[in-house]
Amino acid sequence: MASAKNQQMKLVGEALSAAIEAIGGEPREGQIQMAEAVANALTDRHHLLVQAGTGTGKSLAYLVPALVHGKKVLVATATLALQRQLVERDLPKIQPALEKVLKRNLTFAVYKGVGNYLCLQKMNGAEQDPDGDMLMEIGALEKDQKRLKAWAATPGVSGDRDDAPDVDRRVWFANSVSGRECIGKDDCAFGSQCFAVAAKAKAQTADVVVTNHTLLAIEIVDNHAILPERDAVILDEAHEFMDRTTQAVTEELTAARVERAAAMATKHMPGKAAIAFKKAADDFAEAIADFSADVRNDPSKAGRLPELPPQLEAPIRKVKESSAAVVALINADADIIDPDSMAQRARVKGATNEIQTIASKMLRPGKHQVMWFEPNFSTLYLAPLEVSDVLRRNLLTETPVIATSATLTIGKSFDAIAKSIGFVVGQDIDEESDEGKGAIDPANVQMLDVGSPFDFASQGMLYLPRHLAEPGRDGPAKDTLTELGELIEAAGGRTLALFSSWRGVEMADEHLRRVLAELKIPIITQKRGDSVGPLVEKFAKDPRSILLGTISLWQGIDVPGPSCTLVAIDRIPFPRPDEPVMSARSAEADQAGGSGFMQVSLPRAALMLAQGTGRLIRSMDDRGVVAILDTRIVTKRYGSILLNSMPPFYRTSDGAVVKESLKRLDKQFSEQGL
Repeated sequence: MASAKNQQMKLVGEALSAAIEAIGGEPREGQIQMAEAVANALTDRHHLLVQAGTGTGKSLAYLVPALVHGKKVLVATATLALQRQLVERDLPKIQPALEKVLKRNLTFAVYKGVGNYLCLQKMNGAEQDPDGDMLMEIGALEKDQKRLKAWAATPGVSGDRDDAPDVDRRVWFANSVSGRECIGKDDCAFGSQCFAVAAKAKAQTADVVVTNHTLLAIEIVDNHAILPERDAVILDEAHEFMDRTTQAVTEELTAARVERAAAMATKHMPGKAAIAFKKAADDFAEAIADFSADVRNDPSKAGRLPELPPQLEAPIRKVKESSAAVVALINADADIIDPDSMAQRARVKGATNEIQTIASKMLRPGKHQVMWFEPNFSTLYLAPLEVSDVLRRNLLTETPVIATSATLTIGKSFDAIAKSIGFVVGQDIDEESDEGKGAIDPANVQMLDVGSPFDFASQGMLYLPRHLAEPGRDGPAKDTLTELGELIEAAGGRTLALFSSWRGVEMADEHLRRVLAELKIPIITQKRGDSVGPLVEKFAKDPRSILLGTISLWQGIDVPGPSCTLVAIDRIPFPRPDEPVMSARSAEADQAGGSGFMQVSLPRAALMLAQGTGRLIRSMDDRGVVAILDTRIVTKRYGSILLNSMPPFYRTSDGAVVKESLKRLDKQFSEQGL
């Protein structure tokens, strides 16, 4: 047994060397250490939490042992960018090299939800859905519809939204279906040509399947197989998995969703039941519009709701009852044999059943759920307070899980992240929920930090000014904005400025455009609804530009080189007091005799700070400064936990030293024409 395992580890080493050579890289101690730990976890079938700092090369460190392992492994990522990196860059590059070492063919595939693929039945059906009718009403979308249809008819295309022509989102929506609305391969006239079916078939036989956190989360929470069977799961960007799971299972009820389902029922199933559903939808739309106006006029009513508002309860009950009647009618009618009619009915049933389910949950929320209303989008939400229990029951007891990220520790401890994902840390297992023949022990988890190849202390400086006013609720103070302007001027631009609120972004934009006007430094400011990709691309292209943005820019931004030599953070990113789920989790912790601040708010802030400060050093040649313009990090007792969660930069509170260092870097880059 030992010799077989030794042979396996030797093979992993050979394969990793071949993979590194294939991508033109160099061996890294942390990468080798991580690959060996992943190989052990796969072989011994135990869980693994591994923190791998920026520059480790963690993708190869888990892909190589997964392929050597020889069994099916599912890799789930949080972002589309990483998913694409794996299937379009990393795996294609290393596949030929590993096949030579392992002397067998290797396969990989990407698997997404049904809604990510074109539905040929919906696109080519004899009768349009209301989604298609909308395209006819908006003539400007007809050109996009023709382009999409021509692409779908091209031999060999994937039908995948990421490969499709760039079309208006409404056009894509009119030509795709959700998993609940899909009729299924066997009953669909286009089943043999179905893009989603083809993608699933490829994934079923692949050695490594790449998917996303959301799809995995839906499968786990619903306890219903969506993804291919696997021998192990690798969670990359694992620090985001709890939040992605929470988002995936958060129920949303809007007038538009109810009206769409009612319109589908009216068109494809005319009769008393559909008419009643349509009236219920109209009444609900009117009620929620009135409630939105009421909340906008009285902001104190916004946010978390202790119970369903009385003025919404009766309309939602009517929606539930009328949608249930439509579903019952569809279930009772088994005489439909025409494929088009069957598909139309399946879509009506899927959309209507979803509305019925959500309405039922809204009417009877559980004690471990939180409900809130967002007036700007007229949306009612219902989310679970915790997802760790269901992750433990339906994921961690079923298969080995390897969770990795550059930021898995908070104050140098894995415990907070481990518990949020469902691992058992320092407590007994709930035998009733986790016991079972062959179940994997959620407490059998190895935790490992392989560090980073970067020398953070010599490559980067952490500036912690003590002279600034503590941040208030009205955005950055005047002296904070002044300090930010001076730092950016010293750096010659080259700055990623991260803010914890839109108010901060707007105030900084106004101030910096005034004080930096003569320096001709390009200012790129994120606006609500902006896509992150184009902003970052523009920032990276112009080394002297500055990019101002909020939460979506704190993670996943990879801009090595002179464009990003200063990362400025306006304040510690504690969750907003009015953020419904986080505030509810804090309140529950307080009520249980703990501390919502220490158990919920502080870990979240530490994680975000670690991610934000991690934007600075992205390569061996990078140099620069992280400036945290919030004095609480050095004046409050909890500051040490936050500081211990960040890369180990050289720390100083001397602004003159920091600005002089930035000026030297700017001069050096300018002399190089950068």
